[in-house]
Amino acid sequence: MATGKDRQKQLAREHYERQMQRRAERQARQKRVAIFGTTVGVLVVVGGIFAAVALVGGGGSKTEAAASPSASASASAAPSAAAGPKPYDAATGTCDYVADTNGAPAKNVGMPPAKPDKSAKTMTIATNHGDIVVALATDKAPCTVNSMAFLAKKKFFDGSKCHRMGPASFPMLQCGDPLAKADGKSQTDGQGGPGYRMAEENLSGAKYTRGVVAMAKSQAPGSTGSQFFIIFGDLQLPAEYTPFGTVTKGLKILDDVSKKGVLPGGLGDGSGAPKDPVEIKHVTISGKS
Repeated sequence: MATGKDRQKQLAREHYERQMQRRAERQARQKRVAIFGTTVGVLVVVGGIFAAVALVGGGGSKTEAAASPSASASASAAPSAAAGPKPYDAATGTCDYVADTNGAPAKNVGMPPAKPDKSAKTMTIATNHGDIVVALATDKAPCTVNSMAFLAKKKFFDGSKCHRMGPASFPMLQCGDPLAKADGKSQTDGQGGPGYRMAEENLSGAKYTRGVVAMAKSQAPGSTGSQFFIIFGDLQLPAEYTPFGTVTKGLKILDDVSKKGVLPGGLGDGSGAPKDPVEIKHVTISGKS
């Protein structure tokens, strides 16, 4: 028969397990949607050297910082193979989207249809500075384009702010967090998403050159959500981030905004919320190229 002491030990053990679970969930949230992986490294890019960073939002930490999570944290955040998501199935013509259970803040608008709309050709991002027009790689990234088209129809991006701009050595603008404040103060910018994730696509021979639009993700495969980045220079990145389009109009907007610099309170790597805010009024995806 269990004694009172045994019961105390059991309660203590359960309390400890709950603490560990909550810690793992916090660590998982902290590593959401960074353009780089979870280990700190140095990437040589055009015009300079940029330190790879990991997302460490929440808990009073800045949204992104040069930090190396522990091995246990990395393991806890990685989606299991069994959980998916699976890549595009050419045989059935379907995409796989799975619920994001990492507990990251989300603007839930539902799940995209499994059958992608392959007629999508052009994405127009209407901003407070003018339109950015993107020719979509629908055939090569059908599930990504399908997700973006779904979110656009749901007005997911309307009123959102691009929360991160890199310096000349890391020329990109990151957007797609619908909850970002982009004020240089928010602790959670870069954590928001759509409440689901998908597999990465179009990675074979991927190049991240001026005009390319690609999806942000964490280190774990299958962690792509709604955040994306527009490159206005040339970057040398590992082929891990889905390139799904190329800007045909509007790059000068990013050139001009970048010249005005970023707000303090960033990552210490030269990136941060742009001083001249970039707000997405709405996104339209059409079938005309």
